[in-house]
Amino acid sequence: MKKDEILQKSRQSNNDEGIEYAENRGRKIGFIAFSILFIFIAIFNLFLGDPRTFYAISPLFWIFMAGEAYGKFCFTKKGVYLITTIAASISSILFTVKFIFITLR
Repeated sequence: MKKDEILQKSRQSNNDEGIEYAENRGRKIGFIAFSILFIFIAIFNLFLGDPRTFYAISPLFWIFMAGEAYGKFCFTKKGVYLITTIAASISSILFTVKFIFITLR
């Protein structure tokens, strides 16, 4: 391909790399903020709160981790991301089941 053809195809793709970069940066900041808040709530409830809250928020954290790892696995095909996806998914399911049992008790 010639340089002009490549530039033309790039312009037609309607992908704004600046927007894409900003979205990715926002996701990283959101992930860090989510993780910090999860750790705070988990520790707070460990000492002062209702243990059901821990089982309510844990599946959210683990399914988020599974989604992040799955996206990375699809792109890189590294086994560590597949293992993380599977382990985090199982953790999310188990914490959800535990939350249901504790709530219905």
